[in-house]
Amino acid sequence: MKGKNIWKKCLMFDVCCVCFLFLMVITGTGKGAKLQQGLKTAAGGLETIRQASGAAQEENVSGEKKKIALTFDDGPHPQYTPEMLVALKERNVKATFFLLGQEVEKYPEIVKQIQEDGHLIGNHSYKHEQLSKLPMEQACNQVGRTNELIYGITGLYPSYLRPPFGDWHEKLDCEVNMVEVLWDVDTLDWSSQNHAKIVEKVLKNVQENDIILMHDGYETSVTAAMEIIDTLQKQGYEFVTVDQLLFE
Repeated sequence: MKGKNIWKKCLMFDVCCVCFLFLMVITGTGKGAKLQQGLKTAAGGLETIRQASGAAQEENVSGEKKKIALTFDDGPHPQYTPEMLVALKERNVKATFFLLGQEVEKYPEIVKQIQEDGHLIGNHSYKHEQLSKLPMEQACNQVGRTNELIYGITGLYPSYLRPPFGDWHEKLDCEVNMVEVLWDVDTLDWSSQNHAKIVEKVLKNVQENDIILMHDGYETSVTAAMEIIDTLQKQGYEFVTVDQLLFE
């Protein structure tokens, strides 16, 4: 907005300069040194405004944070999810946790802590089964049962669903009114369980507005997530929840 206002002033100044020079010509006072001095004055003023506008635009761009979302699947885990929550709080980062219903049943206190810390809770089905391979009734039960479990702990029904394996049941949209959330960068942290590989995977591929897929059930995922956060924050990224990334 600041840059736009300056450019408006710049345009007005251009118009004024043209009018000034035209007036000097028709009145006969724009000859010789007076004309040259008028041109220099006009050009100097115009250049000053253009420089100010460029600086303002550069300041506006550099001051904006690049948004990115960090997501964790398959939790909550009795050891590593609490560790992840502590590390996120230390860095003032909000993330999104897609929870399995069978784990929600086991560790309701961790689910409550996720909510109290200000993170977004999503649904990852009940048993991590491939929904498209299940009969419609079973697929809906996987989602609905998990929603009810999360509601019983948090008082809120999840609005976001990450289907296991990213495999959405083609007819489930008619039964479940939720927003499907996939990902842009898959760390494969569950497979490698290698801190360096996880970090490298993200830093080499991540872009603004990306959703990063991780899991909160491994020690290497916790340590890698912290290095990823520390590095990307220094590069001007801001970590947000998926609802903020998608709809704000």
